[in-house]
Amino acid sequence: MIPDVARRHGVEEALVRAVVAAESNYNAHAVSPVGAVGLMQLMPPTAADYGVTSVADLFDPRINLNTGTRHLKRLLRKYNDDYGRVIMAYNAGEGVVDRTNSQVTYLETLNYTEAVIRKYRQHGGTAPTQAALTQVRTLRGVRNTGRARRLLKKYLDPSLLSLKVKPTLDVRYLNPALHDAGPESRPMFELDTTVIR
Repeated sequence: MIPDVARRHGVEEALVRAVVAAESNYNAHAVSPVGAVGLMQLMPPTAADYGVTSVADLFDPRINLNTGTRHLKRLLRKYNDDYGRVIMAYNAGEGVVDRTNSQVTYLETLNYTEAVIRKYRQHGGTAPTQAALTQVRTLRGVRNTGRARRLLKKYLDPSLLSLKVKPTLDVRYLNPALHDAGPESRPMFELDTTVIR
C-alpha cells in the first residue's frame, strides 16, 4: 500500500517507509504509551485534523497510511521540504519545533530524527539530509552541555563551599580604617591553603 499512498499524496515513498519503520516497525496494531495508534503512530487529535475521528479506524492500515502521509505532506509544505524539521515536527509536534526555532533537544526526538533519516537513506531517499544529521549531533551536544550545567548546579551548591582565610597583618591592623591602601600595601587576608585531614 505504501507506494500507492505515497504517490497519491506526492510524498517520497522512502520517507513514508522510514516513518512507518521507525514508528511501528510495520505493526498496524501498535499503540504507544501516550496513545499514538497504528502504522504511523498517529495521535487521535492529529488524525481528527484530517477527518478521522474514530480511534478504531486508525488501526486500518490504509486509513492510517493515508492520514499519516497527508500529515507528512502538510509538514513538508510548512517547512519547505526541510526533512530534518519535518521529522522533528512529526515526533515532537509543530509547536515544539516552532517555539524552539527547530532547536529541539528532547533525546527521544533527536534519536528518532536520526533513526528516520538512516531508514530513509536505506530505502533510497534522495533528499539532502546531511545538514539535518549535523544539526541532530549539534543539538545532542547542546543537550549534554545543558545537562552538565544542571548536574553541576544540582550537586555543586556554592553556598556549601567554605573558604578558610587567615589574616596577613597584625590583629591590631585588621581594622580597614587603619590599613594602608596603595601599591605597597599588603592584603588584609589570604586563603589558608593548608589541608585539614
